[in-house]
Amino acid sequence: MTNHWIDLRNSDCILVMGSNAAENHPISFKWVTKAMEKGATLINVDPRFTRTSSKANIYAPLRSGTDIAFLGGMIRFILDTKRYFPEYVVNYTNASYILSGKFKFEDGLFSGYDEKGRKYDKASWTFEMDERGLPKRDLTLQDPNCVFQQMKKFYSRYTLEKVSSITGTPVADLLRVYEAYGATGVPSKSGTIMYAMGWTQHTVGVQNIRAMSIIQLLLGNIGQAGGGVNALRGESNVQGSTDQGLLFHILPGYLPTPAASMDTLTVYKEKTTPKTKDPMSANWWGNRPKYITSLLKAFFGDAATKDNDFGYSWLPKIDDGKPYSWLDIFDEMYNGKIKGFFSWGQNPACSGANSNKTRAALAKLDWLVNVNLFDNETGSFWKGPGVDPKKCKTEVFFLPCVASVEKEGSLSNSGRWMQWRYKAADAPGQCLPDGDIMAKLFEKVRALYAKDGGAFPEPIKGLRTELTKGGHFDPHAVAKLINGYFEADVTIGDKTYKKGTPVPAFAMLQADGSTSSGNWLYTQSYTDKNLSARRGKKDPTGLGLYPEWSWCWPVNRRILYNRASVDPHGRPLDDKKNILEWKDGKWVGDIPDGPWPPMSDTKAGKLPFIMRADGLGAIFGPGLADGPFPEHYEPLECPVEKNIMSGQRINPTAPVFKGEADAFASCDPRFPFVGTTYRVTEHWQTGLMTRWQPWLLECEPQMFVEMSEELAKLKGIKNGEMCVVSSARGKVDCVAIVTKRFKPFTIQGQLVHQVGFPWHYGWVHPKHGGDSANLLTPSTGDPNTRIPESKAFMVNVAKKGGK
Repeated sequence: MTNHWIDLRNSDCILVMGSNAAENHPISFKWVTKAMEKGATLINVDPRFTRTSSKANIYAPLRSGTDIAFLGGMIRFILDTKRYFPEYVVNYTNASYILSGKFKFEDGLFSGYDEKGRKYDKASWTFEMDERGLPKRDLTLQDPNCVFQQMKKFYSRYTLEKVSSITGTPVADLLRVYEAYGATGVPSKSGTIMYAMGWTQHTVGVQNIRAMSIIQLLLGNIGQAGGGVNALRGESNVQGSTDQGLLFHILPGYLPTPAASMDTLTVYKEKTTPKTKDPMSANWWGNRPKYITSLLKAFFGDAATKDNDFGYSWLPKIDDGKPYSWLDIFDEMYNGKIKGFFSWGQNPACSGANSNKTRAALAKLDWLVNVNLFDNETGSFWKGPGVDPKKCKTEVFFLPCVASVEKEGSLSNSGRWMQWRYKAADAPGQCLPDGDIMAKLFEKVRALYAKDGGAFPEPIKGLRTELTKGGHFDPHAVAKLINGYFEADVTIGDKTYKKGTPVPAFAMLQADGSTSSGNWLYTQSYTDKNLSARRGKKDPTGLGLYPEWSWCWPVNRRILYNRASVDPHGRPLDDKKNILEWKDGKWVGDIPDGPWPPMSDTKAGKLPFIMRADGLGAIFGPGLADGPFPEHYEPLECPVEKNIMSGQRINPTAPVFKGEADAFASCDPRFPFVGTTYRVTEHWQTGLMTRWQPWLLECEPQMFVEMSEELAKLKGIKNGEMCVVSSARGKVDCVAIVTKRFKPFTIQGQLVHQVGFPWHYGWVHPKHGGDSANLLTPSTGDPNTRIPESKAFMVNVAKKGGK
């Protein structure tokens, strides 16, 4: 989230799209309701009429997988009707940049496409440069090659009629949404987006979010109170886990994972640190050398020295251009190339796309360690449906761990607020906190290295030891190291910091090994005291920032890019939502995105988008795998033979697996209906915690498929009857829920039905609860993040025992 949960109350128009916030993030809806009480408009766009829809002022249906068409139509509407915020667009975005004459787009493909490799050479996705080495600009936005005019040309194809034909959304509903949200493109109003897995779990997931980011930049909604682009996490600490480098392509603090070609720390820094010649750009990622060196010192302490490149060679490297995502890991496992697997706090036998393939992959391991609260489908896959335990060679170890309320530590919520939580109860039996399990394993491995030796001992011997003692994990010690220390006496300005002193802010981290920090973004969180444990209720701005409640990365800033909420002179764009203002030579309000004066100070001022090398919001975004402008492509499996926007039916860079277990079927009469997955309030993730609770099972006892009255009549299915839902990859027994919440879509002149099912079930418990919806989902995903496409695929529905 660029903003935070409470800030939703400051919005004048809230678009919930790719999410069912009222059901899946019910506490968030408190703040949506607060906004509506003050006159805000709530818009919900969803394939199904949900609890969120029932609260909305405007509801618009759309077919799963067509969000970019819907949003592309909104971009066209904003441009054609001049609803955009001209001063914001000129001053704070790259709309005025002149594109290279080599950049092209034709029939669904951008210039530089390599069909064999299914990837782009982005050399032509560049700007014309002036004699200073800076992009040429046309501040009038009239040059035909400027980003603004190229965007206008690109989205001119997204007419209301085409968008309606693709999405199934009636033209009248499109206009209602476009009019309402387009009205926020003035200084006195702000609009926000609340999205979740309904946007991310697609082959165009990142571009869904990019399309909305373009809209927010056009309307001037980034940096504003009540604005922003706000992701609603599906798990309470997803923000914390990504911050701390859980994903394969990043280290803690969103530092890039080293590639094999980056054989020294110097090469890593050169290849990953952006540069700019623009004196108005803060280019904050230019500090990456400080952050990676401080991270290495946090990992290896005194063992990390200048002579050994601070232990950089001890970090694992990834092969250049090779992905190591969930989809790829299980593909390698399925092909027998992975011998052992830790399944830690997850249930991939149910949560993984194409779960039949996932379960078959688990059977090819030598060993599997399942760390969880309860038995689950992953730990017991070897005795699951269709599996003969005698033929399964995988040795499974179950290590029982504790629930979050049975241990102490921190959680970073979607709004980036790091909040300390205390242990509320002792764990049962021999269950241990995850940290203790890791500590015991690490100490055992270290002891084996000391006794027997082993390959590549340096990172094992060099890793800091003071965080664990006697197999116990100290969350306070870890939190302090994540904040970071001065590892030597350091003088900054007129003050000397002694060795062992906590680093007070990330601006003081050094590249010479004199500081450590386990995550530069969290520097300041635990200095002389644990700031995440604060519970102060002061609210000086009256806008819900609550700066003394917990701690927010970075440096307690509550709204990112907040210097875009003022004009170039530092005056608030909206006096009623004054989160930041330049007064008497200093910023007042939220912690600013940097201390520099406003842009009108041509000598010391800086542009507001400090994490970008050019300092501007990217309407033209050349960094993504599938194009600098979001383009509509159909899902891998879809009900139409042709993408009416171009000759490219699916995302040309999306991963396509071609193994026996990766079958897919598009426009296949065997699978005529669009399927999607979703969540219910009563269950959590794959139900690992909630399916063991009898009161929750009483509310939602088993797997179901939700369908329209029209489809039920067509298939001869009655409410409550057992059905079989099948795809090219598997089938699941479901109870039929016949409802008005789904309605058929008219797509390219033909009637298209859509069905949906929750993904919370599995065969272990309860006995007749059904199995995972992911037995149906395909092996494909977004080319940038590799997140699986679980929200749009093709299925059939039949009465159990029928046809």
